[in-house]
Amino acid sequence: MPQQIDQYARDISDEKQHSVIDGSSKGTEKRYSVLFHDYEDPNSLRKLAGAIKDHTLHHLDEYLEKAERALTERGVHVHYASTDEDARQAILGILQQHGVKQLTKSKSMAAEEIHLNPFLIENGIECLESDLGEFIIQLDGDEPSHIVKPIIHKNRRGIANTFLREGIAPDYNDDPETITRRARVHLREKYMVAEAGITGANFVCADSGRLVLVTNEGNSRFGMAPVNVHIALVGIEKVIPQERDLSVFLNLLGRSATGQQLTVYTEFINGPKSENQPDGPEHMHVVFMDNGRTDVLASNCREILRCIRCSACQNVCPVYRQASGHAYRSVYGGPIGAVLSPILFGKRFPELADLPKASSLCGACNEVCPVDIPIPDLLLRLRDKAKREEIPSEGAIPMSPFATLATSPSLWRTAMTMSKAMNHLPIEVAPIKPLQDWLGQRTLPESHGGDFRKWLKARRK
Repeated sequence: MPQQIDQYARDISDEKQHSVIDGSSKGTEKRYSVLFHDYEDPNSLRKLAGAIKDHTLHHLDEYLEKAERALTERGVHVHYASTDEDARQAILGILQQHGVKQLTKSKSMAAEEIHLNPFLIENGIECLESDLGEFIIQLDGDEPSHIVKPIIHKNRRGIANTFLREGIAPDYNDDPETITRRARVHLREKYMVAEAGITGANFVCADSGRLVLVTNEGNSRFGMAPVNVHIALVGIEKVIPQERDLSVFLNLLGRSATGQQLTVYTEFINGPKSENQPDGPEHMHVVFMDNGRTDVLASNCREILRCIRCSACQNVCPVYRQASGHAYRSVYGGPIGAVLSPILFGKRFPELADLPKASSLCGACNEVCPVDIPIPDLLLRLRDKAKREEIPSEGAIPMSPFATLATSPSLWRTAMTMSKAMNHLPIEVAPIKPLQDWLGQRTLPESHGGDFRKWLKARRK
């Protein structure tokens, strides 16, 4: 495991760690309960979803062109952004074109990926997060720690203190209903004075040009209703072939993300408002963003682009639960981030190359993934790449001694016979300093090895 994540997990406060463990474990329990209650064979549905996404990625250029035509026919302006800077400048240009000075923003991992908020604020545009979790993150100057639950690392006491500090609450009150009500009062005033709304998109249907947004708070609807301009920032991998595929993805997304059969709000956005609609944006823009995704397509880890951002892999991951998303030093934490971040951002941030080691390779992430991404295999491919390219890994324990031991039957037998002696040796005698450091952070189970061969030999007699 990367030393930085080890260090972060060791130094994280008990309060924060308990919040992450509690929030993620409950998500996993709900997923199992709902998915296996509603479907006799949910794994076949996962395989189907994975096959649809895999087909789309193999023909992404065709489906992007098809989606662009359909969107344009609906009156949507389509833009393409190769890099994060291209995406930021495209959005800024649209806002300046329409004279926008205030906007509200719905939750978007793509926007987090390109650090859109601080960029717009630096350019004189007030940009307010409308998702409750993201709103709290913005108030605290923090970063999301989870794809679906950005404040999984916080608790209601900390949020109540934030509201009191920022003047959103007249007094301290950590009742969740009160916190939510106070946020609504504050945000609804902002909705009414906003001139534009920015969202992401969970899916873009290539055949119809519809954008699909799923939320549990309805904030994207509030954000779009009173404004004149709607901008959707969308990763190119969010395109799906046709609307009928939504029956697969929407059923899997809600159950995998939050244990719901369907998210509370599922919006189908047809384009700018029509003449017979009383309100809604008159101008709609879609910015399709690459930002390294074509590099991922060209790699041997292209399957990671199947991801529908459900966070099921984060919830189930034992490393994520101990360390939280912040330990991964990227907007994408957990198993998804351990694969995606080094490929998307590795050229600019080579230090992320150690993230594939942030895994026990237990395989749970693959088992829960709604689009059947073979995450453990991808982690091994990236580890192999780092090894072949001789990328240094600070604090890594050399594995060559173990390789020698594991490939020599006589040495292995000797080691197993002597393994019980390890129960009585102090950590300080570990022959390699990284091994001493590693053992200094862990309590090894008592060794019971060395008896199996004796038992088998006696059975043969």
